Amino acid sequence: MFNKKDSGFREAFDTLVGTNTTLEGNIISEGTVRVDGKVKGDVNVNGDVFVGNSACISGNITADNVHLSGTVEGNIRSTGILRILSTARLFGDIQVHSFVTDEGALFQGKCSMIEVPEPEKAAEKIVVKKAASSKDYKKSSVLDQIYDQKEKTKEL
Repeated sequence: MFNKKDSGFREAFDTLVGTNTTLEGNIISEGTVRVDGKVKGDVNVNGDVFVGNSACISGNITADNVHLSGTVEGNIRSTGILRILSTARLFGDIQVHSFVTDEGALFQGKCSMIEVPEPEKAAEKIVVKKAASSKDYKKSSVLDQIYDQKEKTKEL
């Protein structure tokens, strides 16, 4: 349970709010947080947040990745992936980089997509330019070889 692997998410939990726990106040963490109980307050994490089937959060969630199975009454901002499973109920707006939902999940709110940060886009453009220029170079050298072979054949 605690070392469960799921693509895009970390392996272990730094903080666990248990099923029989009600927490009133904000959670601020630098690691992975799992909520199975009730939280009345905001959850701000520089990591991942897992909201279990029996969990209920009345507040906003800000995290890298959010894995939602329970109920959230508040807004979610995820700079990575927001996954809403079939048992989830989300009442609030979301800002996400990537969004995946299962059939049967309930989502009432607005969705805004977060763009990839500019430095990453610039790096992608450089890689694409290099790939395109090297591709063109290979293509032109092959054409030159074919042209040279045709010229040699004409001379014979």
